[in-house]
Amino acid sequence: MSARKSVASAILLALCLAACDGAADQPAITDAPLYGSSLTGEFDLVDSTGAQVTNRDFAGEYQLIYFGYAYCPDVCPFDMTRMMRGYDRFAADNPELATDVQPIFITIDPARDTPEKVGEYVEAFSDKLIGLTGSPEQIEAAAAAFFAHYQKLDEDAQDGYLMDHSRAGYLVNREGEPMALIPVEQSAEAVAAELEKWVRPANG
Repeated sequence: MSARKSVASAILLALCLAACDGAADQPAITDAPLYGSSLTGEFDLVDSTGAQVTNRDFAGEYQLIYFGYAYCPDVCPFDMTRMMRGYDRFAADNPELATDVQPIFITIDPARDTPEKVGEYVEAFSDKLIGLTGSPEQIEAAAAAFFAHYQKLDEDAQDGYLMDHSRAGYLVNREGEPMALIPVEQSAEAVAAELEKWVRPANG
């Protein structure tokens, strides 16, 4: 009987240790969809205070990025709502991991989206979300780094125009490498599921 108890205790101890160390035992991700692509994930922009922000400022963190514009009447608000609700779902189940994920909104309409404007825009969705803008050249370079498409629909309009743009969300890993597209156009549940799939502890 004592031998059986000893074996049972050993098995229980092993299971407890495995549970405590489960995250650390996860294999490193090598098969993320965007690994090996031409996306660089680089940007050099400014935040709502006018301070310079580059992709290097987020070293050691994940970046959850969306390209849109504050004057977008329909697509962007819905995509941003799904993105941040998905992030919140992920954070509810993974509070420690969520602190290492930085949601970012990058405008594709720098003519109208001033630092103040993007600051006001992102506040409507979450205090965790940061907004970035810059010169037309800086925005063009940032979009190119993610192969994000955008185009002014009425080239002659000075104001009140619409922008055509791609609507993918991007997840960038702790090393600054784009790793996966996030389905912000689908649902909060889909966003949370993708974050669950790809986000790992720093030592995982």
